[in-house]
Amino acid sequence: MAQLELHLDHDISWFLLPSYWAKIVVGLISFLCFANSYDGDFVFDDSEAIINNKDLRAETPLGDLWHHDFWGSKLSSNTSHKSYRPLTVLTFRLNYLFAGGFHPVGFHVINIMLHSIICVLMVDVFSILLGGLQYSSKGRRLNLAPRASPLAALLFAVHPVHTECVAGIVGRADLLCALFFLLSFLGYCKAFRENKEGIHFSVFWVLVSVLLGAIAMLCKEQGITVLGLNAVFDAVVISRLDILELIHKVLHKDKSLENVGLFRKGLLFRITLLLSGGVTILYIRWRIMGTGPPAFTEVDNPASFADSLFMRVINYNYYYSLNAWLLLCPWWLCFDWSMGCIPLIKSVSDWRIIALAALWFCLIGLICQALCSEDSHRRRILTLGLGFLIIPFLPASNLFFRVGFVVAERVIYLPSIGYCILFIYGFSLLSKQAKKKKIFIAAILGILLINMMRCIIRSNQWRSEEQLFRSALSVCPLNAKVHYNVGKNLADKGNQTAAIKYYREAVRLNPKYVHAMNNLGNILKERNELREAEELLSLAVQIQPDFAAAWMNLGIVQNSLRRFEEAEQSYWTAIKYRKIYPDCYYNLGRLYADLNRHIDALNAWRNATVLKPEHSLAWNNMIILLDNTGNLAQAEAVGREALELIPNDHSLMFSLANVLGKSQKYKESEALFLKAIKANPNAASYHGNLAVLYHRWGNLDLAKKHYEVSLKLDPTAPGTRENYNLLKRKLEQLQKKSDV
Repeated sequence: MAQLELHLDHDISWFLLPSYWAKIVVGLISFLCFANSYDGDFVFDDSEAIINNKDLRAETPLGDLWHHDFWGSKLSSNTSHKSYRPLTVLTFRLNYLFAGGFHPVGFHVINIMLHSIICVLMVDVFSILLGGLQYSSKGRRLNLAPRASPLAALLFAVHPVHTECVAGIVGRADLLCALFFLLSFLGYCKAFRENKEGIHFSVFWVLVSVLLGAIAMLCKEQGITVLGLNAVFDAVVISRLDILELIHKVLHKDKSLENVGLFRKGLLFRITLLLSGGVTILYIRWRIMGTGPPAFTEVDNPASFADSLFMRVINYNYYYSLNAWLLLCPWWLCFDWSMGCIPLIKSVSDWRIIALAALWFCLIGLICQALCSEDSHRRRILTLGLGFLIIPFLPASNLFFRVGFVVAERVIYLPSIGYCILFIYGFSLLSKQAKKKKIFIAAILGILLINMMRCIIRSNQWRSEEQLFRSALSVCPLNAKVHYNVGKNLADKGNQTAAIKYYREAVRLNPKYVHAMNNLGNILKERNELREAEELLSLAVQIQPDFAAAWMNLGIVQNSLRRFEEAEQSYWTAIKYRKIYPDCYYNLGRLYADLNRHIDALNAWRNATVLKPEHSLAWNNMIILLDNTGNLAQAEAVGREALELIPNDHSLMFSLANVLGKSQKYKESEALFLKAIKANPNAASYHGNLAVLYHRWGNLDLAKKHYEVSLKLDPTAPGTRENYNLLKRKLEQLQKKSDV
């Protein structure tokens, strides 16, 4: 724990700020890099993790968060991704509660603030990693790298690869994990004090560090790796363990292992505490997860499904080289790197082998320097840099279990700490040897400025799905999911013609892309291109027989083609694979209604409303069918039940008003018609039916007024025109009688 050599800081003598100013500058710049994302939309995975996640709603018990995954599914479910992050979901829930709904601004602001706080903490973290750990006589930690640490923190703050974590709300899992990760590391450092008698440590702070590591893991799985880094830091910095000497003695079974420091200064005891804590945390996590790994498909991670172990290893290493390249040159960034974005290496003759060879050449060189250098300062810096680069990345490496992605920028948030250490150390070596230091100063400032501008541009792309998805087309033109998402965004905006083009390209790039087939089939169904729609949907369910949505849509197409038996079978198959499927019951009810199987139709719609009480269409169809079949009392009862559950639905008010009018409950019917018109004043049928009510009731002037409003809104409505003409004749007859 004594002061380390200070040549690193001396080589960057031009960059010096007081500690509090350094933190203010780092915090401000980190904020400015991503500030323009504050008013962005919910994009990409935000829909599933936030908008569609019932764990955010007040009516969901808080206890459910501890039994559900990040996306709100039960951890015990076979379809769960097993991503257990209850503390992150809890922060989303608090956001939702305080914002009074799904307003993205509050979510984005918290993310930006978290990144700024992390960057400020990085000044302290880098001061320890680059300068060592030493305290004054008053017990205050000394900053032994006052120049290098804020420069490294600035490099971390403006790294464009962090954009996904900050500008994408789902990235909060990585931010919270990083926050508690750093607090755990700083807590571990706080455990040590040095006086004339030697090093003393606090078991309390070691246990606090383990607890903070557990909290980090409850934000994201990567957090557990801080315990390994604490152990490395303890061995290298606190106990000054010579790793090469230790390896040599272990290999030669030397009995004097205690002489290399393994048993001195309590290192073995502390590592035992860290290991015990880590094993306990992982065991509890494993039990909660359901003791089974998540089930990923070839689409999620094609390399893990390669036939040859050798080819799997080659491709995994190629992925590592791509992650390293994103740290070195974060210009080509993409929200998703799957589905053909990175074609598999299938032969050693593939030129991309050069990339992984270059990666290992650099890594082996750094490892040799970290182990063999005569400069103890260099050994410490390189060991810590490699530790922070590699250890937090291990959960995403496919070494221990299959992961559900190819490359993901978000998982590099913590490993980028190691990159910043190595970068600053390499820069200091070059600066030391350079005669014209101004060139290197300009270079580092240029890198910071370019990265900052790239962050601003990239975070702007994350503000909307359209910009985000289109930005990916130039980076991953072979990625079927990119084309799918662009098409989906266009379809949501009503541009079906353009959407078809992108959906077709997605299917061309990935002929087994069932979701693209389903969406394309849906659009073709709406455009009445039923034959091609049926072909696509049939192929989708052949590829994925349990794809409930495709079965339902196939049933709708078959119903339109008047193949009713096949349609019914498709609907029931959809329900077989998705037990809670109110929309499918609704469409099944429509099929039965077309076949005049009224009781079956009513039962199907009733099932839809049981599964989804706010299913307005199912309620409406029940009321209308009962009305049309003369069951007015039952129709009225259903209408009242529906309005109790959905009191502001004007279509239900309208349907119930019609029933009440036929039952000669004119006053109540009028009130509902007027309420429906207030909610939707431009509905011609609402005015027309209210006019019919007044016509029957004898309020002819009001009837005339609403007939005229209805015809003004829809001049082509034949029934309204007929009734209006009848009313005019009646008014003329009454006028003649009054004249006589």
